[in-house]
Amino acid sequence: MNISMAHGFLAIVLSAATTAATGAPPKAVFTSTNEVSGNMVVMYDRAADGTLAFAGEFATGGAGTGGGLGNQGALVLSHNNQWLLVVNAGSNDISVFAVDNDSLTLADVESSGGMMPVSLTIDGDLVYVLNGGGAGNITGFVLHDGDLGPIPGSTRPLSGAAMTAPAQVQFSPGGDLLVVTERATSLIDTYLVGADGLAEGPMVHGSNGTTPFGFGFTRRGTLIVSEAFGGAPDASAVSSYAVSIEGGLDVISASVPTTETAACWIAITDSGRFTYTTNTGSGTISGYAIRKPRGTLVLLDADGVTAVTGAGSAPTDLALSRGSRYLYVLNSGTGEIGAFAVNAGNGALTPLESVGGLPAASTGLAAR
Repeated sequence: MNISMAHGFLAIVLSAATTAATGAPPKAVFTSTNEVSGNMVVMYDRAADGTLAFAGEFATGGAGTGGGLGNQGALVLSHNNQWLLVVNAGSNDISVFAVDNDSLTLADVESSGGMMPVSLTIDGDLVYVLNGGGAGNITGFVLHDGDLGPIPGSTRPLSGAAMTAPAQVQFSPGGDLLVVTERATSLIDTYLVGADGLAEGPMVHGSNGTTPFGFGFTRRGTLIVSEAFGGAPDASAVSSYAVSIEGGLDVISASVPTTETAACWIAITDSGRFTYTTNTGSGTISGYAIRKPRGTLVLLDADGVTAVTGAGSAPTDLALSRGSRYLYVLNSGTGEIGAFAVNAGNGALTPLESVGGLPAASTGLAAR
């Protein structure tokens, strides 16, 4: 064995020993291709410096639509990073993968309980899917050892409009509330979740700004929602809300402008200090400081441009790595995943090398 081979072998052994000792999962980023011929999950290994390297493609056993879904949350990792769940919007089902060190193993494929599933959320072993076809609905499941079991009677409607074009479903930090954004109606739906996993609702609220899209919660429970304003040039914004235990919404910061076009996806740092949104029409990312204790939003940059993804990049999904050291963005226009280092002190973004080769229909980002 030569010296370089010996050093490589030693590095592998030490890496495995470190993982075993610390229990830390391997670092990776995932997206899905959403292709009609067969949906695939694409996995990238994440290096210590935040850069990505292709690790493999894994068939979901379902089909995509071949086009944009207008969604956030097409992929979601369980909190222990043991399971990856993916929507198959073209075949109306959900795939569950067991996450290994450097690969994925398909564990289950289940009907979504509706048409065109677009978003998933998980709290413990409780999973809800947002079905975007027609008027849309949410449906609940229990995840047990990789098996996804439907909860009888868990399907609930959205606002009641004939066409809602919902974008995302997500649990609140305590898991006792679900939120859904409706793009077509500019409504936000909330549902109370009981101990039996059944959702009660919806309670329907008008969004502060038009075309509410992606959203997220801070650890303190502040709800932060992007507003695309129908894609009007330089008109998009982000609002923050206080959420009551009854599911009520009270505006904290009302439609703080990005000054950019088509703000759609939201990511919030683990610290709760910063949030970012992609401006799909402008090829940029806008960052905001989240002021404590109320969750007031303040633009990090006066011109609304915290980072540039490039002309024609059409950035969509966002995901932060564990610890929020790195931010990843799916650039649907160029078929790339862009990467940025996050400054924990001021929220600034420093660009890193991107990876490409993805189909234009790709949707969803999950990172660990």
